[in-house]
Formats: sequence, C-alpha cells, structure tokens
Amino acid sequence: MFMSRNNKVTHGTRSITMRDVAQLAGVSQTTVSRVLSQATSPIAISEETYKRVQDAIEQLGYYPNIAARSLRGQPAEMIAIMIADISNPFYHTIVQNVQDVSRRHNFDVVIANTDHAYDNEIHFCEAMMRRPVDGIIMVPYHLSEANIDQLIQRTGVEVVAMGEHVHHPMVDVFHADDENATFEATEWMIQQKHHRRIGFIAVQNTPPGDRRNRGYTQALLANGIEIDPELIVQGDWSVDSGYAATQKLLALKNRPTMIFACNDHMAIGALNCVLDCGLRIPEDVAIVGFDNIPTTTLVRPKLTTIAQFPVEIGNLLAQALFERIENVYSGPRRTFAGKMQLIEREST
Repeated sequence: MFMSRNNKVTHGTRSITMRDVAQLAGVSQTTVSRVLSQATSPIAISEETYKRVQDAIEQLGYYPNIAARSLRGQPAEMIAIMIADISNPFYHTIVQNVQDVSRRHNFDVVIANTDHAYDNEIHFCEAMMRRPVDGIIMVPYHLSEANIDQLIQRTGVEVVAMGEHVHHPMVDVFHADDENATFEATEWMIQQKHHRRIGFIAVQNTPPGDRRNRGYTQALLANGIEIDPELIVQGDWSVDSGYAATQKLLALKNRPTMIFACNDHMAIGALNCVLDCGLRIPEDVAIVGFDNIPTTTLVRPKLTTIAQFPVEIGNLLAQALFERIENVYSGPRRTFAGKMQLIEREST
C-alpha cells in the first residue's frame, strides 16, 4: 500500500479512499471525516462508531495524509530528524549542526528519538505520513528499504540517512567505515600495546554493532588469535550495560587485559566497573571506546576512543537534504564518506 499525492492510499492497482473506509465501517464519509478531525469537530462521535472507523482505517491502511495535502500548497518549511538515542551526546552535535543549516534556509526542525527500537522507527514513519514536512534526516537501525520506500511513496518527502546499510536508490547516505576503524584499532591493541586477550562489548542485531563486531573478530584472526566467545559480551549502548558486561568479563578465570566497547557510553561503564573492582587502568585492564563523545575527556582516566566527527556529519546530512528540497540536485542516491581517527588517551 502506498499513499499517492492526491491523498489516496494505493493497494495494488486500486486506490483506498475515505469512501472505502466509510463503506467498510458502515458510516458516511462525513462521519469518517469527523472521526479524523475529532479534536476540532464540534459534533460528538460515539465510542462504538469511533472504534469502527479506526478499525477500518487500520485494516485498509488508509492515512489522512496532511503532508500530501501540503504538497498542493506552500512548503511546510519544516524538516524532521530521527535519531537513535537522544541520551547519547554523539547525536547532540549532529542535531545542532542540522539545526544551524536549517536556520540558514529559514526552516524549523522537529526531532524524534527511537531508542534503537523498530516499533519507534515505524511510529516515526507513520507520523511523517500525517504531518507536513519537506524533508527527513534519519538514523535508521531497523527500517527496511521497503519501509523507507513506503514513506517516500506516500509522502513525496525527501530523505537522507546515516548508515551504509541504507540502499534506497533515492536516499543520500552518509557513512563512515566503522568496520575498518574497529579492525585497525584492534590491530593497534595487539601490535602496539601487546594485548592478546581483548574483551569486546558488542551490540548484536544492529548495523553499526554488527560492523564493529566483524572488525574486531577479523583483526584477531588476521593476527593469529583464536576467537574466544567468552570474551564477547553483549551490551545495549548504555553505560549500565557496559558496566554489567565488564562484570562478566572480569569474573572470567582468565580475564581480559583490554576491553573494547562498541561505543563510549559502554566504555565509560566498563571504566567505572574496573575502578569499582579495585583494578588499575590501564595497568591491569586497558579500555577503548568508540565515538569520542565529550565525556571521554571528563572521566578519569581519560578514555582512548575512535573519533567520529559529528559536526561534519550534521552539516553533510543537512546540506544534502536541502539540495534535494530546493531542487539543486534531483538525481540518484549519493554517498558521503566520513573519516575516523583513533585518539589515544590515558585508558590505554
């Protein structure tokens, strides 16, 4: 099912209209309209009628698309940005720079947080089908190409994304090679810092987590080190999960001499756990994170990490989006590669 620009949802070769909803619910089109605008309608709708109409809307996949209607009028002068974790300072700088670019174009920005959850990403897409925005910047962890295509087809909105796993032919993508950056950092731990038992705090079933896990395991194998499943412990990007994962690693009979976490939040949790256990950093256990969030220089010892550059990321995402919104560029998918850098500090 897709939303056309005349506010009709297409299902195969036919269109789903308000009339279809009314027929399925056994009410008039006027009643359907009143249900859809109940907050502003002066006429009360019974609970039973409201439920019948809502059930019909859900069954048919009909969306009262405010965004599509806005295409017939003036631009909304609004973009939306969907980020994965609003508590992670890495995204704060990205959003700030998106807002800076948007202000120069006299656009406002609405921000949505998904907490890495598929249901929240889908909810965001559904909200965008009902709200007038001219463009979307997203950091999708779980959306499929079909999900993104459905959003574009129903709204006609321009979309750019962060993550090399996004392959829609009309979505510009910013990506950084975190798999190779993880490989090189792990190899540096082995060859330069002489560690061979390296614990890894992973995050499974997410594109960046999977890429970083591959970088870690490939570096071990390339240096003749057998993969030890005990040294790979799952986290969920949070400080607390990094702490809990480190407790498991330190409880091993042959504990790791270094811990590499998939992001800085988990690395900070690891740092706290090591210190709470009365161990020294880096003499007993060295720690490396990923992202270079501002907190990495505030904790003690200061955290060694792989830096990404969120100012550059935010600027590139916003510029690419406005080039499409303003018809400066209307061609196929573009990819923009970002840089990464290992920054050595006191934790190694």
